[in-house]
Amino acid sequence: MKVTKQLILLLYALLILIPVSLVFLASFKTTPELYQHVFSLPKAWSLDNYRELFVDEAMTRYFFNSLFVTVVTIVVLLFFSSLISFSVIRLSKKVSWLVFTFFILGMMVPAQVNMIPVYILLDKLGLLDTFQGLILVTIAFLLPTAVFILTGFMRTVPKTIIEAARIDGASEWMIYRKMVLPLSLPGLASVGIFCSVMVWNDLLYPLLLLKSDDVKTLPVALLDFRGEYVTNYPIIFTGVVVASIPMILVFLFLQKYLVKGMTTGSVKG
Repeated sequence: MKVTKQLILLLYALLILIPVSLVFLASFKTTPELYQHVFSLPKAWSLDNYRELFVDEAMTRYFFNSLFVTVVTIVVLLFFSSLISFSVIRLSKKVSWLVFTFFILGMMVPAQVNMIPVYILLDKLGLLDTFQGLILVTIAFLLPTAVFILTGFMRTVPKTIIEAARIDGASEWMIYRKMVLPLSLPGLASVGIFCSVMVWNDLLYPLLLLKSDDVKTLPVALLDFRGEYVTNYPIIFTGVVVASIPMILVFLFLQKYLVKGMTTGSVKG
């Protein structure tokens, strides 16, 4: 049984590692070489694709646009989702269940269903083609998931600690800020990593809501290398590699909090 599990895990690892390796190798190849030798190592490990990708200042701007949208979205998302999750665990059971169910229902609505209403709403508010509009829509889309994860984690905080703080005269805001929030750091890290990946890689909403080059994000910018007859796949794969680096670094620095947050939040205490 143990050997079978190891084989399954090995197969799963290969299914992930092989495509990632092919993308990484393709970023060092030319277009003809990529078509002729898909699975082979590059004949010359040239950085020409990376130079070409950033030879124009626009790609650097797109990269920092994505970084700005991701950072602001995650900071605001964590703040409001933690407040809502704290409210859910502190409200009466009936009200708590209604509020929590409301956010769970939000997870059941696909993003594609909301495209036309969201576009019309932002158009009337004058927020089309702006960072503000994209950030607000992304937060609204991710908020139910963030509340779901953080509520499960905050429920593991011992109620005796909260009640002792209440007896000592602490306000709800003080309990949230000085007790529950520090104890929920692994859960916040889990939500932060999970949602950061979704925001950073999001193509749907930026493609729908952003039109001008000044506010274009990196995933949308990479589509410019796709032509009607010829597609520059080496440059696209190079962009994918570059776009993956920030998320890899975030995961490496916060992976222990991610594991702890997921495992702790999944158990009701």
